Amino acid sequence: MKLFVNGDINKYYAQTLCMIFFPGAKFSEEEVLTENSDVLYLSVIHCENGVTATAEIKSEGKKSRKEHFESYKEGITKQRTAKIACGVAVLAAGKEMFNCTPPWGILTGVRPAKIAAELADSGKSYSEIRKELCRDYFLNPKKASLLTDIAKKEAQIIKRTPSDSCSVYISIPFCPSRCAYCSFVSYSTKRLLSMIDDYLVQLYNDIDNIFENIKRVGLKVRTVYVGGGTPTVLTSEQINTLLKKINSHVSPDTLAEYTFEAGRPDTVTAEKMKEIVENGVKRISVNPQTLNDMILESIGRHHTTEDFYRAYDIARNSGIKYINTDMIAGLPGESFSSFARSVDDIISLRPDNITFHTFCVKKASDFLRNGTEVYSRSGGETGKSVDYSQVAAGNAGYVPYYIYRQKNTVGNFENVGFSLEGAEGLYNIYMMEEVHSVFAAGAGAVTKLVAKDRSIIKRSAMPKYPYEYLNKETYVRNLQEREKLIEVFAKEHF
Repeated sequence: MKLFVNGDINKYYAQTLCMIFFPGAKFSEEEVLTENSDVLYLSVIHCENGVTATAEIKSEGKKSRKEHFESYKEGITKQRTAKIACGVAVLAAGKEMFNCTPPWGILTGVRPAKIAAELADSGKSYSEIRKELCRDYFLNPKKASLLTDIAKKEAQIIKRTPSDSCSVYISIPFCPSRCAYCSFVSYSTKRLLSMIDDYLVQLYNDIDNIFENIKRVGLKVRTVYVGGGTPTVLTSEQINTLLKKINSHVSPDTLAEYTFEAGRPDTVTAEKMKEIVENGVKRISVNPQTLNDMILESIGRHHTTEDFYRAYDIARNSGIKYINTDMIAGLPGESFSSFARSVDDIISLRPDNITFHTFCVKKASDFLRNGTEVYSRSGGETGKSVDYSQVAAGNAGYVPYYIYRQKNTVGNFENVGFSLEGAEGLYNIYMMEEVHSVFAAGAGAVTKLVAKDRSIIKRSAMPKYPYEYLNKETYVRNLQEREKLIEVFAKEHF
């Protein structure tokens, strides 16, 4: 994909606009064009009363050129005005060329609920917000209603969150096998799994450091999330030791939420669940993704539908308070009818949370390495699958409470978390909407420091790979950098 930008517009934003119609596009700095090059020329001109954006798309031997003028409006910056103008121009050119209408219009970015929240903070009613999302951002009315409902639910939960709170994330980046769609820093080979014992020793030191820093800056831990990877790849003894280490710093009784990500059904046992529950954890996830065994095998999930039901029964009988499940719409090879059956079967179990993801093609996934054709501009049957999951969940009494979107998602669709009333996953909202600081320990873990007024965010990452994390020199350097950032940030923003 060749992108040529002229004028005052962020190039990264221009790339996200390209990807609405060119999912999976890779952008080269070279300006050499070939006969088969997909090209977007984007031009921005500011004048006294507004911005004119011109978008010209060339693809598959065709060309479409559209121009849009966006006037300056009170309360909207010139930068955002330029973004809207560019978005409208690209949307119009793309729709004409590909006869395809993106469900999310020109709205890009991971956190779409922030737009609705900002509009609500400006004094607009939720009815007005829905209309504005459709009119100014060209959202499908169903998506505008979904986004508004989620923003309203998030606002209620955020309002109840103390200003001196924070969350803690603990990273266990190991899995029993690698999913074909995955690009997380998770490890599954026998050699790498042998690192776990040494990794945990280093992690315990990291956990001590994280909680010492939280205490030093005067924040109170509201949620703890042990994620991965697959934390239940640990033995029951390792799980017990890890949770006791966490509990030595914070009492589970004082937490609003304590989550342990079981994730892979093939790693869930009664012994592990016993340790999880007895150490005060209140929420786990058991993720089937689909209940189609043929699809599970094709995506590298080393478990069956029967394994999921077994794991779910173990979890439910353990006395755990909340169970989360994840599903993925649009997996390669899965039909709408197959996915719909899985949705119905999962809902019949009445898990407390269900997150419906849309298949997203990660750059480091096995699908791309194997040359599998997975990108889709329109999404095919995925749109029907996404719609069905949301309608079925709503009809069963589930409420949407958080949302995020990713690049290269099939059909430009979304990921939405649904819960039974009162069972919302707080960490999901805090992390996604950047409500407060998240202190993170472990390989690849990113501590995100959020100012009390949420106007400034700073990040500090630990070494990405376990073997780097276990390197004493690298680990100590990152630890010192994190401590320094926390110290400086706390003086000015906590």
